[in-house]
Amino acid sequence: MRYKIIIACLVFFITTSISAQNKMDLVLADIAKNNKSIKANNQYWEAKKLLYKTGLTPSNPKIEYEYLPGSPSSAGTQTDIFILQQFDFPTAYIRKNQVAKQQIIQSEFELTSYRQTVLLKAKQYCIDLIYHNKKQVELNKRLKNAETLHDNYQQKLANGNANMLDANKAKLQLLDIQNEVRLNTSIINQDTQQLTELNGGTIVAFNETIYPLSPTLPDFKTLESTIEENDPDLKSIHQQNEIDKKKVALSRAMALPKMEAGYRSQELLGQTFQGIHVGITIPLWQSKNSVKHQKAHLLYNDLQIEEHGNEHYYEIQQLYEKYENLNIAITEYEKLLSSVNNVELLNKALLLGEISSIQYFMELSYFYASYDNYLALEKDYHQVIAKLYKYQL
Repeated sequence: MRYKIIIACLVFFITTSISAQNKMDLVLADIAKNNKSIKANNQYWEAKKLLYKTGLTPSNPKIEYEYLPGSPSSAGTQTDIFILQQFDFPTAYIRKNQVAKQQIIQSEFELTSYRQTVLLKAKQYCIDLIYHNKKQVELNKRLKNAETLHDNYQQKLANGNANMLDANKAKLQLLDIQNEVRLNTSIINQDTQQLTELNGGTIVAFNETIYPLSPTLPDFKTLESTIEENDPDLKSIHQQNEIDKKKVALSRAMALPKMEAGYRSQELLGQTFQGIHVGITIPLWQSKNSVKHQKAHLLYNDLQIEEHGNEHYYEIQQLYEKYENLNIAITEYEKLLSSVNNVELLNKALLLGEISSIQYFMELSYFYASYDNYLALEKDYHQVIAKLYKYQL
């Protein structure tokens, strides 16, 4: 029979956890679709993609027409027509397209990074709401108990069976819990408003009190490697490295001679001259230091990759250590809270005169403080996991 009860409790917990997970996933899916800043960011990068595709072809052809009347009029007129087309060195167009292709790939990493940042923020609000919703349930129980205790002391005071000091303690406790309920309700409203804002103004109702099932984290080395492999920010920096390499090659191609070709026609004194026009620019000054500049930028980006990897490694390490410590603390609190006297036992002991009112309020405050610490640790635990699994959003 005992095993059946345990199994039933496990099934209930797993079912409610999955329900909370699904609810949170639905909220995040709506925010990914409705969030105004994500939409604006998507549009920004669409415009950037179009910009990257601009300037990959030769410049526009140039047509000139000159009509030159002579003086005196007996000198006749001169008419000139020029049609010119300028070209970069042929390899420049190959390099330009390669740079544009790499930039478009990088834009996808930037889109992913921005979306994950917004969704992580939304997920943290969801976790905070679960914490405060769960706390609200506990506070409502405390409020009911404090109201009952306050009414009992008021009745005893009227009958001469209690002193004013005990009655004031009960009244003060009731006042404290009432204020906690109001403050917690306010925070729930604020978190809901934040989620609604992130959802593009569409109201979000998230009343869950059960955290989603937490994944079992692998060892630190495996997790750190997985995060690095999937980190869009790191991918973007590596992609910038590829872009800079292509830009070095493009700078070399742009430093090569430019050419122009065209057609020219001239009419003078009844005679017509027609022929082709060919020209070439000699790269002496304009592209000076451009290749050096791109090489210097490439070196800077290499250092950025090292810096990001170092910073990210220790950030993940700190989060992982925090996760491990929180996991130990939560387990210890769960053992403690299951063994200490709960409110019902304290009320019974006070009613039977086994403890004094001072002992009662002290024990009750210890129990409440311990349970509040447990709830806060539980919230922090899920917040840390959310940060570690940001790359999955």
